[in-house]
Amino acid sequence: MSKLDDAIEKYTKEFEKIGVKKVDQALLRAAAKACGPALYSTDASKVGTSDKKEVQRVKDGFLKKKLGVEGVKADNAIEKVIATFGPKNRNKYRAMFYYLLAKETKKATHLKG
Repeated sequence: MSKLDDAIEKYTKEFEKIGVKKVDQALLRAAAKACGPALYSTDASKVGTSDKKEVQRVKDGFLKKKLGVEGVKADNAIEKVIATFGPKNRNKYRAMFYYLLAKETKKATHLKG
C-alpha cells in the first residue's frame, strides 16, 4: 500500500468517528491529493481552526482558488465543517476538511475533475 492509500484508509476510519458513514472514496482521494506534501506532515496535515490565519489560508487557497467559493458562502461552509468535526476535535485532518468543504459547497466536481 502507498502512503496515499494508508492516509485514505485512516481518514475513512476518522470519518466514522465523527458520524460520516458514507464516504465518496474518489472525492476523498482528490481532496488528499489537493493537500500536496502537507498530507504527509504531522502539523500541516491538520487544520488549526482556532488560528485565524490558517482558516484564511483555507479560504483563499482552497475554497477560492480550487472551488471558486468566497464570501459568506465560504464562511458558512467552514463553520459547518468545524461543527461536523466538533470544535474541540484536535484531529481536523486537512484532506477530510477539504472533502467536507467540497461536499458542503456542492463543488465536488471541481475537485474531482
